[in-house]
Amino acid sequence: MGATRAASNQPMRADTAACPRRPASPPDGVAWHRDRAGRARLRRIDGIWITEVERPSEGVRLAVKDLFDTAGLTTTYGSVIFADHVPTETAEAVRRLEQAGYANVGKANLHEFAYGTTSLNMHFGAVPNPIAPDRIAGGSSGGSAAALAAGLAEAALGTDSGGSIRIPSACCGTVGLKPTYGLVPLEGCFPLAPSYDHAGPMARDVPGCTAMIHALVPGFEEHGLESLEDVRIGVAWLEHADPGVRERVRAATELFPRRESLDLPFAEGTFPLFMREVGDVHRALFPDNAEAYGAEVRRKIERCLEVSDGEAEAAADARAAYRDRVAKLTDAFDLVVTPTLPIVAPRAAEAANDAFRDQLTQFTYPINALGRPALALPCGPAEDGLPASVQLVGRPGEDSLVLAAGALLESALASLDRGRAA
Repeated sequence: MGATRAASNQPMRADTAACPRRPASPPDGVAWHRDRAGRARLRRIDGIWITEVERPSEGVRLAVKDLFDTAGLTTTYGSVIFADHVPTETAEAVRRLEQAGYANVGKANLHEFAYGTTSLNMHFGAVPNPIAPDRIAGGSSGGSAAALAAGLAEAALGTDSGGSIRIPSACCGTVGLKPTYGLVPLEGCFPLAPSYDHAGPMARDVPGCTAMIHALVPGFEEHGLESLEDVRIGVAWLEHADPGVRERVRAATELFPRRESLDLPFAEGTFPLFMREVGDVHRALFPDNAEAYGAEVRRKIERCLEVSDGEAEAAADARAAYRDRVAKLTDAFDLVVTPTLPIVAPRAAEAANDAFRDQLTQFTYPINALGRPALALPCGPAEDGLPASVQLVGRPGEDSLVLAAGALLESALASLDRGRAA
């Protein structure tokens, strides 16, 4: 199976040589070992890696979500169906990072086919949360955030269709940027819901994300922001967060002198479009491979395949109306600031249900529906001493302002913490 994904991001057909009708053998908790030339050993290391690069090149250590093709290196998309898939080409985003001096040290574990918020992958193991062993790492880019939190990488590449960069960043106490839709190329990345999909940088701090975006977006220009006083923000959704998260995010917003409360709506009525797109991606692959999907993802795919043309069209209209409404409501603000998640990272034993999925995407999915840039960064301990995360949302195309404000906020929060400790 050496074929790479097409640049159009269309799903592979189940009747091609690139996708077997059934996996050769199901995983048994111990992953496969490859001896053939050009293939890395496929193994699980504490659930963070699916494939580890045994002899990485010199450079900034980079964890690559195993949704991105890597030439000569096993790429599974988090599914046993693709356990033997070795692309012949490398995804454009990975190629740009490698050319800029980043060294791929491993393909990070993820929620199966990127369709979930927990990264509890039945095929390759549950991604651990290095800062809280009984909690989820978040998903679907859980392995990318966990590799950062565990010190296994200085940078990570993730994808975000409903929160999949920002949720694990919040759960693991790291930083992640969902760029403006289309800013970072997705060629060679397995799609989830194409008009919602984003690729973006993850790091331990905002400067780390900024350095990555320079590599991912040639010609990217930084914003010359000098003070948080120069930014007018609208503060939204605090009332929906748990008390500890709410207070930490509120304290972060108070570092912006020019702030106002904003009654920001959620993206009601839009999700059937997301589901229809997921269904279309898997429509050819699923029928002959249904038994190879994990039970949770299989159930969701079955629901997605049932979305009708009329339901998808109505949801597309609802998304267009939502974008227009939010544009008018936020016209007077440079940024919208919200909690990234309403809760801290939930316990793994409690997280694998639809209620938690909806809660974890409550503040992130609407931003995917809008296609706007959004940065998640930790803002101090909340419930159970675990990190809260604040989300900075910009206008489409204003990624540089989001990152500049995020860097200033990160520094201000660090000063605030030092003051408390003194």
